[in-house]
Amino acid sequence: MAFTLREIKVRYKQTILGASWAILQPVALTLIFTIVFGVFLKVKSGTIPYPIFAYSALLPWTFFSTSITFGSLSIVNNGNLISRIYFPREAMPIASMGAALFDFLIASIIFILMMFFYHVKISENILLLAVIIPTIVVFTLGISLILSALNVIFRDIKFIVPLGLQVWLYISPVIYSLNQVPDNIRKFYIINPMAVLLQSFRDVTVAGSAPNIKELFLAIVISISTLIVGYIFFKHKEKIFADVI
Repeated sequence: MAFTLREIKVRYKQTILGASWAILQPVALTLIFTIVFGVFLKVKSGTIPYPIFAYSALLPWTFFSTSITFGSLSIVNNGNLISRIYFPREAMPIASMGAALFDFLIASIIFILMMFFYHVKISENILLLAVIIPTIVVFTLGISLILSALNVIFRDIKFIVPLGLQVWLYISPVIYSLNQVPDNIRKFYIINPMAVLLQSFRDVTVAGSAPNIKELFLAIVISISTLIVGYIFFKHKEKIFADVI
């Protein structure tokens, strides 16, 4: 908790808008996506107004991308602290993710207001957020642990991550719905846990429908496996952090 609070303070220190940036980023992207994809390209969003259609996926996606961006740099950026005192090194990427979760909660306020504005009906399926959100957190932490350890060894990671996230955004159903992906491609598409988790988040919130349980179960299995592998890999490389940094 102390590291997370420190991360939040450092992130917004000497900024004019402070924590408002947590809202501005997904809202700005929603406006851009609505104009480009909703108005000009007329991407189908079913019966859901495109602004909230986009925001419902951008909200968890922003949490994921922010956590990965800052988490992958967390060990190197705290090199002085790591070389001086001992503490569980995984606390650094966890703190970065905790700060992103704080942003997620703030940005969720806008999401709730949008749901009222567009008269979105809440169904009992929204209770599945208790499964979907923790799964996103688990997968995100697993990726962050892997990348933060790799970044200590290969500093190219800090250049690869932004590019990788851009590609990842387009192979995840943020702009479009996963239901628009052809079945012969979808079976490979769902190997990406974020594709299933973003679609599931949208389904249970703004669509009011149940997610694909088989696909969600696969996403849960992959997410837990990623965290286990990430933690083992991180702890294995942890021994060299102080020397390499």
